[in-house]
Amino acid sequence: MNITKLLVANRGEIAIRVMRAATELNIPTVAVYTYEDRYSLHRYKADEAYQIGRDDEPLKPYLDIEGLLRVAKENGANAIHPGYGFLSENATLSRRCAEEGIVFVGPRPEVMEALGDKVRAKEVAQRCQVPQIESSEADLVDFETAKTEANRIGYPVMLKAASGGGGRGMRIIRDDEELEKGFLRPATRP
Repeated sequence: MNITKLLVANRGEIAIRVMRAATELNIPTVAVYTYEDRYSLHRYKADEAYQIGRDDEPLKPYLDIEGLLRVAKENGANAIHPGYGFLSENATLSRRCAEEGIVFVGPRPEVMEALGDKVRAKEVAQRCQVPQIESSEADLVDFETAKTEANRIGYPVMLKAASGGGGRGMRIIRDDEELEKGFLRPATRP
């Protein structure tokens, strides 16, 4: 399906970059913005712009899948680009776009679901014969299992939660002592 009008479901610089690319392809753009973002530059860079959410909701409306779909349909946008962050890794948005006959500019929902979890992503990579670095073969349910696997692989190792994104919480581990500290410490959030 050809994209005839693109709704950018994001804000700020990423929205501006997506709109710039769409403009270069002669695709009209629709911006969404919250009351808090009413003077944001991305609103003025779009061909059309619509406020979403209540005036006291600065970010929540950017996560409202049904609200975003409604704006797209009411204004003739046949495609939605999520930018990054917010809904960019949300399989539900991708699925709902498909159900509504709207192009989702990004991966299909089944791809997001398969690759959103590091363990499942590794299984997919193995099936596709993608070269990989050595990793644990056992579920790291406790420190002793993690220690056994780290010693089998050989230090240094990288410790990372199975889900979560953006590289947050990845730690280089050089020995059993660091592994114990890292394994028992909760993942950090920015």
